[in-house]
Amino acid sequence: MTEASSNLQPDAGTGGDDQRLENLRRLQASGCRPYADEFSAPRALAEVRASFAENQPARAAGRLMTIRNMGKSIFADLQDATGRMQIYVGKSHLTPDQFEAFRLLDIGDLLGVQGTMFTTRMGEPTIRVDEWRLLAKALRPLPEKWHGLRDVEMRYRQRYLDLIANAAARDVFARRAEIIRTVRSFLWERGFVEVETPMMQPQPGGAAARPFRTHYTALNADMFLRIAPELYLKRLLVGGLPRVFELNRNFRNEGLSRNHNPEFTMLEAYVAWSDRRGVQLLAQEMIQAAARQVCGGLQAGSPEHPLDLSGEWREAAYRDLVRECMGEDWFALPPEEARARAQQRGLAVDPAWDHLLITHEVYEKLIERTLLKPTFVTRLPRQLVPLARCCPDDPELADVFELVISGMEIAPGYSELNDPLEQRRRFAEQAGADVQRKDEDFLTALEYGMPPAGGLGLGIDRLVMVLTGAETIRDVILFPQLRAQETPV
Repeated sequence: MTEASSNLQPDAGTGGDDQRLENLRRLQASGCRPYADEFSAPRALAEVRASFAENQPARAAGRLMTIRNMGKSIFADLQDATGRMQIYVGKSHLTPDQFEAFRLLDIGDLLGVQGTMFTTRMGEPTIRVDEWRLLAKALRPLPEKWHGLRDVEMRYRQRYLDLIANAAARDVFARRAEIIRTVRSFLWERGFVEVETPMMQPQPGGAAARPFRTHYTALNADMFLRIAPELYLKRLLVGGLPRVFELNRNFRNEGLSRNHNPEFTMLEAYVAWSDRRGVQLLAQEMIQAAARQVCGGLQAGSPEHPLDLSGEWREAAYRDLVRECMGEDWFALPPEEARARAQQRGLAVDPAWDHLLITHEVYEKLIERTLLKPTFVTRLPRQLVPLARCCPDDPELADVFELVISGMEIAPGYSELNDPLEQRRRFAEQAGADVQRKDEDFLTALEYGMPPAGGLGLGIDRLVMVLTGAETIRDVILFPQLRAQETPV
């Protein structure tokens, strides 16, 4: 970058800074086309470096990240998603017009080059440029060279700048893609069929959550973005598909937090002739397979918060964990005393809550966050999981697990309820006076007979957090939901 343009900021009125616009004008006047239509697909810069050989021809493209002008020679760095490559532009290797035009380039410009490989006196593999082509002129300067994007929220709003400036961010999303690929391959290799079910549904079902509502004009009907694909995937079990999965988006019209985004990626998988224990093992093996692929083994997380995914994963009953936290007599307490004890522990408890809801608040606020090593929390109250089969030895408990890692629920799973009469009673109990909340089409499907099955969900965003050690869900979603910005970027 020339001295005149090194400290300028974008001008909202022009869409760029004045010096860059002037450089653009001068490049156009010299006959340079600032926005190319193609540049014959060069190899990634990491491949160019890996194949380095003295005096061999080379072709590369990337974004200019540094420019060191030494008068008759210019050194610069190109960057792409895979790394960097140094280039050398010498006055003796280009025509005077080509060399002068190169001096009008700025940091951030996209450039294609062709030349010969050589090693500098400092031992750096470099491309000596014989030809160059401007592929796209950057009219705004990149974030500060040494500090990147210091405004954390701006990293999320302008993720493209974060990816340019932050190699760690690029690595997280490369690993996210590899995790998703591994999960798919894991299930395909085990005979699962990947399916797609409706994103827009006449009734939201499969989970207890507030849906996003829309209106279908052609049918003059209210519709809902799905909160879960569960009821449709179970219809496929009825239809004779014994192993199905879907990996796609769910939508829940709820709050934003470190662990929550209203639009998130979820895997759901169902296995006929299985149960909670079968899908519990499936979840463990699938997560371990993803860890081996992206972490090189079963040691995951970050240096500050390492995570060991090897060995036997703990299994603990929900009620046992609550008793350990709140006392052996907890489940014998009347609701008033349970409420008072929870408040003594710092919890805000709604006066209308019964013992069940108070207990679950204790679990979610005081217990779950302490479960750092992989833990299958089992035998939850049946009222919390109306689509699950009850435990054979206790009809008040559901035969379910919630897999918690690093203090977050990563994957629920259970033995699926396939009794249509009991499912109808559960739906009626859940819906109360709102009879429209009962999915009659799903109940009809159950009445044709659904095989015993195990089902699981796996939160992909949270799994990426766990394996990469990311502190917040916003760090693993390319474009997370944010509050509206008061002024434009």
